[in-house]
Amino acid sequence: MTDLTPPKIQLVLITGLSGSGKSVALTALEDMGFYCVDNLPPELLEAFIALEQSHQASKVAIAMDVRSAASLPGLPQRLALLINNSDRRVALTTVFLDATTETLVRRFSETRRLHPLSLKTADDQQRALTDAIEHERELLAELRDKALVFDTSLIRPAQLRSQIKDLLGSTQAPLTLVFESFAFKRGIPMDADFVFDVRMLPNPHYEAELKPMSGRDAAVANYLAAQPEVGEMQDQIVDFLRHWLPKMLRDHRSYVTVAIGCTGGQHRSVYLVEQLAQVFSSEWAARVRHREIDGWPVRGPQASY
Repeated sequence: MTDLTPPKIQLVLITGLSGSGKSVALTALEDMGFYCVDNLPPELLEAFIALEQSHQASKVAIAMDVRSAASLPGLPQRLALLINNSDRRVALTTVFLDATTETLVRRFSETRRLHPLSLKTADDQQRALTDAIEHERELLAELRDKALVFDTSLIRPAQLRSQIKDLLGSTQAPLTLVFESFAFKRGIPMDADFVFDVRMLPNPHYEAELKPMSGRDAAVANYLAAQPEVGEMQDQIVDFLRHWLPKMLRDHRSYVTVAIGCTGGQHRSVYLVEQLAQVFSSEWAARVRHREIDGWPVRGPQASY
């Protein structure tokens, strides 16, 4: 007897702000074996999934954004109906790409592209672009709320591709924790769910032999491990997360980003991120991201986004 049950399909929805890197994310997913479609109208979502399942597809990625502004408000409901339909057998991951308004304005200016919501007739195009970006944020706020968020403001396209592959290419766990170190002087990551400030801790930067190293080096790790305040901070963050993460899981959160910041994002925050990832790796899927020491973006045009 022929089994007519459609195969379970892994669906990744790519959305986010215009100019934030959706084409880069789609390319990364295509490299991972996903069948990718850009700018699919939300009204065609269920019919498209049914078609792909009839073709025995198992991995599909779709980009949707404000280019479908008229039908965008109904997308969350369409997604809920799709994943709750037992006949469809869909596992959904929503990826939201974000960036600061300043970054997006610069990217649009450098590439001379027109924002999808911009008014061509506006007298002040710079102001019109800023208004369009902020309006776009409002339209996409509901989708962002429970998505896996990537802040692309301060990373290269190659870093974004690597992060996409790392988080979506692994076996899906009930909850994935991303521990991210950063420098406060370069801004707080927009993708952070929790932010911890560790600038009050002893700083290896002022030890001549430790200054050129990072929190991943044994000498720095030994120095920080010997400081009582560092251990106290680590224990308090662990207790906080162990209390709240199960509640976030009950709220259907699949990804949580915990950002640890110090002045330069090189020593204290890096050390604590490594330690926290090690502590939680036995309980959840844990990933590490070091925004500053993993590669600072080259200044200049970012047309590849």
